[in-house]
Amino acid sequence: MLYLYLDESGDLGFDFVNKKPSDFFVVCILDVEGRENNKRLSKIVNVVLKRKIPKASKIAELKGSLTPLKLKKYFYEKIKDVEFSLYTVILDKKKSYRSLWADKERIYSHISYLLLEKIKLVDRAPRILLVIDRSKSKENIRAFDKYILYQLKGKLSPAVPLDIVHLDSHTTQCLQITDLFCWGIFKKYEKNDAVWYDLFKDKIKDERLVVL
Repeated sequence: MLYLYLDESGDLGFDFVNKKPSDFFVVCILDVEGRENNKRLSKIVNVVLKRKIPKASKIAELKGSLTPLKLKKYFYEKIKDVEFSLYTVILDKKKSYRSLWADKERIYSHISYLLLEKIKLVDRAPRILLVIDRSKSKENIRAFDKYILYQLKGKLSPAVPLDIVHLDSHTTQCLQITDLFCWGIFKKYEKNDAVWYDLFKDKIKDERLVVL
């Protein structure tokens, strides 16, 4: 099984006059091949949450924006020897065409495809599971899944099923990992803060700054 976990950081707001949206929007995929690697990563998340997060804090998951750098470093030391890869696309929102600003779902779907087209999908596993952090309406989920399946149709053998599921991050440990890394990439571009990013950057196989 090939597991692909997709998450994002930043926002898709474009009103830079009346509001304060992020300058960049980052989408990241955590690529994990094999059930054993997936289980190891998930187990490490559970262990870190149990050992390092006080029960009184009521923190139920690892979040890039909330987890202290010290804990991020500790966590990465635990998982760095597990086999996984990262792929990321960073959208420079201010340079993107205004005609696209209103169609946020289209932008999100297209960026997700830009990521997936860079990942080797052929001859890696008999089945592929794409897990998305649940944040969309049922209608938008159906539209997203249809778009991705259509775009990848020519890249996959009919004998290799691609399943897309939308799950809550607090029940999906590898989505929490994706969030941690995605936040680090976002901080690098949005705040010029690469302290966390520099620790895991060797795991990134493809990193692209794009304008739509």
